[in-house]
Amino acid sequence: MEAEVKTPEQAIGTWKRVCLLADIPVLGSRVVRSSSGDIAIFRNADNEVFALHDKCPHKAGPLSQGIVHGKTVTCPLHSWKIQLEDGVAQLPDIGCTRSFSVKVENEVVFLNV
Repeated sequence: MEAEVKTPEQAIGTWKRVCLLADIPVLGSRVVRSSSGDIAIFRNADNEVFALHDKCPHKAGPLSQGIVHGKTVTCPLHSWKIQLEDGVAQLPDIGCTRSFSVKVENEVVFLNV
């Protein structure tokens, strides 16, 4: 399976091998430690993969522990819904968490850091 980059912006950086797609549970996540903080890598029911800074823009809740539905994750602390594609909170909430470019090639997940 091959997927295109799931974020709208192409960040300048280096593609790093993170894990196998099978290592991320469907409707779940996996956390990657980085110098810029923890990054949550999500997999939805359509096997699409997304990456966000693992902090909700509201009270820094761990998004990796949230519920994935469609292209959204719901923060476990206060139920803010964050779009997986760009990290933007859904209305009526306002805020944003950083998104990262991610791709899948030959069942391997790569993150652009």
